[in-house]
Amino acid sequence: MDYKDTDKAIEKLQQDIEKIQSEISALRSNRELELFEDYTLYHRDASAVLLSSLFKDQDELLLIHNMGKSCSYCTMWADTLNSSTTIINDRVPMVLISPNEPSVLDTFASSRNWNFLCVSAHGTNFISDSGYSYEKEGKTYYMPGVSAFIKKEGKIYRTNKDYFGPGDVYCSPWHFFDLLSKKDNGWTPKFDYLQKA
Repeated sequence: MDYKDTDKAIEKLQQDIEKIQSEISALRSNRELELFEDYTLYHRDASAVLLSSLFKDQDELLLIHNMGKSCSYCTMWADTLNSSTTIINDRVPMVLISPNEPSVLDTFASSRNWNFLCVSAHGTNFISDSGYSYEKEGKTYYMPGVSAFIKKEGKIYRTNKDYFGPGDVYCSPWHFFDLLSKKDNGWTPKFDYLQKA
């Protein structure tokens, strides 16, 4: 297949993807509201903060589920979100939540220069109740993703959720790598990146 035929085939598949994305969006619009309690979480200085207060003066909230400082993948997602914070916060508050203790979260977030609000769910059931952790052989495993919430009539509901992973729509580097002939070429996220001339 020559490059012109390949481009046509790709264009057709992209149209199919757009149609499926529209169908997913319609399903999300009609998802039943999922009631959440007003959990007590913790700021980076260990002071308590209610989930409801993270909405600030708005009725919607985006909550980024991060696996904590041990995960270079989650760190990359948060690093890339750092550049979008101002734009996203112009529409809706965006908050990152971590299973790490507040002091650990504070040190790590500072080292990454994250400019968005970060809170800790350490010692609470929030992450497991949200479906972003599970127990196996006595150990807790976390999953990354995002939850969207709304406040209605004094109650908190989750409207939608999604999981993060290589190639998802929430982290652009993977899509740029996919254009290359060698794709990611075995590359994996790191905590530090060397500048190449």
